[in-house]
Amino acid sequence: MPPTFSKSHTSLGSRKSSVFNFIQQPPQPDVYYVGVDVGTGSARACIIDTNGIILGLSERPITRHELKPNFITQNSTEIWNAICFCVKNCLRDSGVDPSDVFGIGFDATCSLVVIDEKTDTPIGVGPDFTDHKENIILWMDHRAEEETVSINSSNDKCLKYVGGQMSIEMELPKMKWLKHNLPGGIEKCKFYDLADYLTHKATGSEARSYCSTVCKQGLVPPGVDGSTDGWSKEFLLSLDLGELVEDDFRRLGGIPHKNGTFLSAGDVVGKLTIEASQELGLTTECIVGSGVIDAYAGWIGTVAAKVDHPQVSHLLEKSGDGTIATSCGRLAAVAGTSTCHIAMTKNPCFVQGVWGPYKDVMAKDYWCAEGGQSCTGALLAHVLSIHPASNELNHLAETSNLSKFDYLNLILENLVVENNTRSVVSLAKHMFFYGDFHGNRSPIADPRMRASIIGQSMDSSVNALAIQYFGACEFIAQQTRQIVEEMEKAGHEIDCIFMSGGQCRNGLLMRLLADCTGLPIIIPRYIDAAVVFGSALLGAVAAEDAVNEHLNSKGKITRRSSILESQRSQTSLNKVSSGGAHSPYTAPTATASSANMVALAYASSQSGSHHQFPSMTPMAEENVDYFNQPTQSAPKTFSDEDEDDSEDEQTLSFGSKQKVQQGLSQKLNALNLKPLSKIDSKTKDNSPGSKLWKVMDKLTGPGKVIMPSDENHPDRKLLNAKYKVFLDQCFKQQEYRKMVDLVEEENSKGLKIH
Repeated sequence: MPPTFSKSHTSLGSRKSSVFNFIQQPPQPDVYYVGVDVGTGSARACIIDTNGIILGLSERPITRHELKPNFITQNSTEIWNAICFCVKNCLRDSGVDPSDVFGIGFDATCSLVVIDEKTDTPIGVGPDFTDHKENIILWMDHRAEEETVSINSSNDKCLKYVGGQMSIEMELPKMKWLKHNLPGGIEKCKFYDLADYLTHKATGSEARSYCSTVCKQGLVPPGVDGSTDGWSKEFLLSLDLGELVEDDFRRLGGIPHKNGTFLSAGDVVGKLTIEASQELGLTTECIVGSGVIDAYAGWIGTVAAKVDHPQVSHLLEKSGDGTIATSCGRLAAVAGTSTCHIAMTKNPCFVQGVWGPYKDVMAKDYWCAEGGQSCTGALLAHVLSIHPASNELNHLAETSNLSKFDYLNLILENLVVENNTRSVVSLAKHMFFYGDFHGNRSPIADPRMRASIIGQSMDSSVNALAIQYFGACEFIAQQTRQIVEEMEKAGHEIDCIFMSGGQCRNGLLMRLLADCTGLPIIIPRYIDAAVVFGSALLGAVAAEDAVNEHLNSKGKITRRSSILESQRSQTSLNKVSSGGAHSPYTAPTATASSANMVALAYASSQSGSHHQFPSMTPMAEENVDYFNQPTQSAPKTFSDEDEDDSEDEQTLSFGSKQKVQQGLSQKLNALNLKPLSKIDSKTKDNSPGSKLWKVMDKLTGPGKVIMPSDENHPDRKLLNAKYKVFLDQCFKQQEYRKMVDLVEEENSKGLKIH
């Protein structure tokens, strides 16, 4: 039986990339931004300052219902209430005056919201059409299978810009399903992607985002491939969706530049309405930026990270002209249950099995591509849950006070020593794991793909589970290489991969990603909060002009016309959207996570100091560590006894189940903070995406880089050989399936004859 470990080998010292060790510029006086992220299971909000430092973070669960298989719905009112709850928590915990919040941004899952045109109230989407609270068809809802087939058989040119065919998870199939199943049809309806609905709820504006409409609803921006109106009248009429065509497509937001407003990421939607400002605890002077799909907020929140490594710095600045073109070549991998891969190009690149190219979604005249893996986090969880040693692993990890993944990594490390093996890669050399349990999104785009595992024995021990777990990690990394290679064949030039999400804490997986792809892996300052941080940057982009005006007047202008009104409403605000008073079991500490980060990262603001970013050192050929990625030493910020506290973690992780923020506020409040001052204004740049990139570049902060091993390293050579096996497993499965299907087709013909 494997030993019980008393302490995680991935200790504080091996996981730091802390902003505590980085010199920050003084923030601009009294200027803050709020970000809102709506995921599948929760709503989150954060508040940041002008260094991009998260001062407060709050999360609240949201429900989803599946009253019938493949029918999955949510409630837009519940989601808005959860958002308001989280924003007010952030304001309370950070101590920021609501009148000093200049901008707010929203991101959300790509789910379809249905609203009554006349009353602006929810319309039920079924299966219980009498329940008008359930007015969102969630992205993962698969009710519209026949409608998806019908749309894809049309061969309309818009399909070319969604990877060749619409996914059942996109929104036009859902609209078509409602046309034929909603009592009375869709005559009363108007439609929003969830992110666009949230900006509508906040401002009253009918503006739509290019991100939502181009990526998920079939809009082809004017000027692309002969498109004049964005929406195709002929296409929609052929689908029996004439209602969507009426009055220049009013139900979809209209025609760009005619009767509709369509915006790129962070463009100004408007200011908060009186009602929204009261519900959120903000003011009517707070400016709302155009929202994005959640994965795209992950791109915004990560790809401008800075690292101090000669090789990587050169790659990141190869097009360093100070415009958003600098981001081209930076692939964002937004990882969770699944993983999205987003990259930007100046010119369109059509990639097999990759959605897009999408024009104008981030910045005017730039294109984005979106690849993805159907299961990554879910794959690792599944592999652990189905193995005979699953319960034993749970017990051993719990008694060792480790996560299951940390425990497995330690087992693998121990097995390398026990078996006198060169490395963990060599330890698993005969495990060939192909993990498309849930179909393939990219680059094969084949939902029929399934898993295959070669090299299993009858060993049911935890050690065998560790080897299989390694195989799953290797599969994730090898498939990422496959996606990158297909993108590069189509014209992308991928230089680095910017990760986000909880998987970043798995040193084994990050090392495999670097060595399989041969690319540097950059881990952001905020691991779990990268997406909500990205949405806050949208608010900063939208508010830039207002902030400059405020700073030029030295903050003396009273710009918050509704401050007094908001203050008078404070008593009611405590009840709005939060369900009134809480019992101890439903109080914020029980139902939501929050973090007070008010003084974060200003510990080293010593006059005369230089801004330095610690970096990862390249791994020596003879000493590649697949579990721990040591950082370059940096000057200490806290006392030695603080530094030795294993409960603190300087990589900033804001998971609702994490305890990494315990005691942080007390330490930060003891810091000697410098006075606030404004920074010098710079020459205005009106190039496409200039505001977005300026904000991203300024606020994103430092990242940690994991360099791939030398290409001649034995593990790189072994992984290259196994990549050929991986590809063979992938394409042979399709070949085998086709061979069997042909036989079965002949068999069915024979049965009909007899």
